[in-house]
Amino acid sequence: MSPQEKKDQNRNSIENIANEAVNVLWNICECSSRAVSIFNKEGCLEIVLKYLSRFSTNVDLAISVAYCLQTVTEDNPELLKSFSAPALHVLESAMLSPVNSMEYILLKTLVAGTIWNLKDIIPSKSQAEIINAILKILSEVLEMDAGETVLQMKEAETQRIKTAADTEGTLQNVNGDDLIEDDEMEDIPLRRKVRRKAFISDLLPPTDKELRETIALLTAQQTALEIIVNMCCSEDPTDDEWEELSSSDESDSFMENSLSECGGQLLSPLCLSHEVHTALTNYLIPKKIFEKTAFPNSTAVDVCSRNPSWKPLIRKMSIIQCRALVCLQSLVSLLDVDHLGGPAALQTLAQHLSQLLFSQPDFAKHVDFLEAISSALRALLQTVASKNIPQCMTPDQLLTLCRAGIHSSNVGVRVNVVSILGITGSVLAKEDGTLDTLKTIGCFLLEVATKDPSLVVAGEALDALFDVFADGKEAERASVQIKLLSALKEFQPVFKMKLRKEGRAKYSPDQLCVLDNVKMNLRRFVAYQETVEKKLTT
Repeated sequence: MSPQEKKDQNRNSIENIANEAVNVLWNICECSSRAVSIFNKEGCLEIVLKYLSRFSTNVDLAISVAYCLQTVTEDNPELLKSFSAPALHVLESAMLSPVNSMEYILLKTLVAGTIWNLKDIIPSKSQAEIINAILKILSEVLEMDAGETVLQMKEAETQRIKTAADTEGTLQNVNGDDLIEDDEMEDIPLRRKVRRKAFISDLLPPTDKELRETIALLTAQQTALEIIVNMCCSEDPTDDEWEELSSSDESDSFMENSLSECGGQLLSPLCLSHEVHTALTNYLIPKKIFEKTAFPNSTAVDVCSRNPSWKPLIRKMSIIQCRALVCLQSLVSLLDVDHLGGPAALQTLAQHLSQLLFSQPDFAKHVDFLEAISSALRALLQTVASKNIPQCMTPDQLLTLCRAGIHSSNVGVRVNVVSILGITGSVLAKEDGTLDTLKTIGCFLLEVATKDPSLVVAGEALDALFDVFADGKEAERASVQIKLLSALKEFQPVFKMKLRKEGRAKYSPDQLCVLDNVKMNLRRFVAYQETVEKKLTT
């Protein structure tokens, strides 16, 4: 081995160790706030940025650093102070690299996410330019057809293996009898030199290049969708199951002043700056996200299912669909109807989501998918209702979804389906000839409110009841016929007792604030229902 080859080998070994070290650092920081604090204080940023600056010679190490940086820059104002102009220049160079291999696409996406986390330290005059650059990268990532890429890369792998096998066969034929099989060696005198039969594939290290590149693209698309969701919130949403519970704005005047100071909203307020809004629409992000909500390419799924090393990609493709549905939920909640394509586009979207949902008879078994699509439906139905756009999904379809979803072990799914029924019922309450459907919805929500073990779901069900039966002649008649008042009077002390008994042990202060608000609204709603029943029975 020449001196230069030894030097290269040593460098590769050192960078491989560095790659492992950065991966460990990333994983620890992802799990521990104390580790992030140590990262801040011990000057780790300067070290990892040095590795990132070498992205053109070691993209794998740069990707590991980018993962780490995206993690440690999230909600970390202390670290943001450490980013100098040269540090930002390293990030910018990596993000704007002209190389477009799939590994580089992943690298640029991760760096884009890091730069988004640093937006507070970017000069205001540069904000629009940076946001535009970030969304341009995300748009290009989402533009790529993951299913077609899977098929192309799998075919490339098949051809590569076939070529290697043909080369081996040719080599074997050329060598002929000069090569001696292992089992013939014992009959040969020791003085004779023997060469073991060799194949090209034995001499070259095994490679999974095509698989690695495909995984890089799928990961980049998942990351891009997650970044867009973060862009849609003033703060990153937490994983708390209660985040889905928010008081609806559909209630009648009897509840207009019923919200306490803490309010019923626990989600970080959805908001978009002008720069983000403009870039989202200019790069057709809503359209590209809509396309990603479709089921994965069936041919690609079939190919992956027949190859053990490619089989995990099926799950990755499904995750992208779920992330796209969550992303869609945010955009539907945020963008004006016109920017979403107008009322006709929203109705088309409702039909699309309905088709996705009911094309799977066993949709209730796919929990991640059910939570994602029920969240998207919830946001869509709320937008459609608030703009007085005719609903496309029938009450029967929505009841089918809700009856399946309410038995889910996932609290988020149960909260979503209850909210969907509340939105649907509040629309029907203003129409004629909806008495029977309102009674069905009322009985369903009442049963959930009184029997669901989670106060999160019970609170949402009560909130939905307030919306559905707040106004309208049909709603008033339905509430009397299902004996809503007596049921709520009986449940009121039970709810107060459960809240007092379980509240502090199971729920955060913000959650208790919402629960107290629901308790207060329940008292006022009971008083309102007393006037309704008195009016209809006298």
